[in-house]
Amino acid sequence: MPIETERKYLIAYPDTDALSRMAGARRIVIRQTYLTAQPSVTARVRRAQEGDEVRWYYTEKRRISSASAYEDEREITPEEADRLLMRADPALSPIEKIRWHVPIGMLAAEIDLYPFWRDRAVMEIELPDETCEVPEVPFVTVLRDVTDDPRYKNRALARAIPHDAL
Repeated sequence: MPIETERKYLIAYPDTDALSRMAGARRIVIRQTYLTAQPSVTARVRRAQEGDEVRWYYTEKRRISSASAYEDEREITPEEADRLLMRADPALSPIEKIRWHVPIGMLAAEIDLYPFWRDRAVMEIELPDETCEVPEVPFVTVLRDVTDDPRYKNRALARAIPHDAL
């Protein structure tokens, strides 16, 4: 299984007009639902819509550290998604967000805007490994690194917690 390494940051709510003007920027509307799984596994189904195109993905992650996880992700059919969604974890709400995918040199920033926050967002940058330096992202004000803060994992955000408390 491939290893995904990423740093996660709490950021001030970005200027989406500025993001949309960045070369190669993409806006993706995401709804992800967490599934029941073994205790050491996080499983989800993601619906991703970019323009008129809708794609479905199934992902399993096994955490190695706060920044790295074994990740198995594959595109699935809408019918497979329907079958898998029957295993939705009733303790977790689906997460809805708008993701801005912004190329930053050889890397990319993924900026997630959640409907329950108007003053902040989360930015993830996938890295080749945990020692790689994180590039600065134009138009983004980093409030703090939350890679090691489990409250900012999407699975934690899907729990019935007061989102203003984070």
